[in-house]
Amino acid sequence: MKTFSRQVVLLCVGFLMVAFLSARAGAHGKGEPGKFDFYLLNLSWSPEFCSIRGTNPQCAARPGFVVHGLWPQNYDGSYPVFCSEREGPVHPEKNLDITPDESLLRHEWSKHGTCTTLAADDFFLLEHRAFGEVRVPKLFTELDHEVMLKPVEILDEFARANPSFPRGSVVLSCGNNRLTAIEVCMAKDDLRPIACQGLRECRARVVRVTPPGR
Repeated sequence: MKTFSRQVVLLCVGFLMVAFLSARAGAHGKGEPGKFDFYLLNLSWSPEFCSIRGTNPQCAARPGFVVHGLWPQNYDGSYPVFCSEREGPVHPEKNLDITPDESLLRHEWSKHGTCTTLAADDFFLLEHRAFGEVRVPKLFTELDHEVMLKPVEILDEFARANPSFPRGSVVLSCGNNRLTAIEVCMAKDDLRPIACQGLRECRARVVRVTPPGR
């Protein structure tokens, strides 16, 4: 009887693990181009982004916030990836003014850009336009020493610099209690800032903000 009960328990655990893994796979699974709810503009803070091992040395030439990507996203927190094998941009280096790593540009196209219905060059033009919609607070453009800030203080700075953005349209990302990125949720049709849904936010009480060039 004990052996039978143990087998039942193991079987139930097995089913739960399969369901859990399936849910995780479905949350980030391959999708159909154009089938998503909104865009997520990820602006990485270059001192942290450029410190990643293997990042091209040219990364440091673009201090401050850099475009990590313009990602198709869904309201439930899921997002499509690698939706097709369409050809990428012929000259990705043309976009090094906002994303200072050519290998990242290629990766962003294959993983995220292919989930739109845009051609590669049009996708990166849209990325430029999205980046141009966000005004970076003076605190970050003039930062010359490391500071400790509460996440809400950083979000308040962005709210003051972008008064037309609705509440909740900007989300802070952090890692090891350091600022890693600012994410802006934008409407699929016109890049209008919208309230974010289904995103994880920084849970740290305070985060370190390292000045560019350090």
